[in-house]
Amino acid sequence: QVQLAESGGGLVQAGGSLRLSCGASTRTFSTNAMGWFRRAPGKEREFVSSISWSGEATWYIYSVKGRFTVSKDNVKNMGYLQMDSLKPEDTAVYYCAQRDDYLSGITDREDLYRYWGQGTKVTVSS
Repeated sequence: QVQLAESGGGLVQAGGSLRLSCGASTRTFSTNAMGWFRRAPGKEREFVSSISWSGEATWYIYSVKGRFTVSKDNVKNMGYLQMDSLKPEDTAVYYCAQRDDYLSGITDREDLYRYWGQGTKVTVSS
């Protein structure tokens, strides 16, 4: 059973940076795509970013493009979301997720991610 665990959330002022990490319990992480999602207070969970199994392809929602950078380390079974120039509207619980498909690519579809972490809270103050 794949388990994912996020870390790195916290309170930061607008304009600041945070780096979220996602640790995976199995080596399937190195052959499967991963994604980052977030749920803001009172809102539905939304897609933030996706990275292919190899790390060569990435995708971001428009509102974070140029500010967030997704990456993964297939040796360490770790995923990362570097968040710069944070805005109050980035406040949310952030979740990492992993697809179950071998050599999978990027997608924003939640239903294609089988494994999810518990989330880490990010609060951006103005």
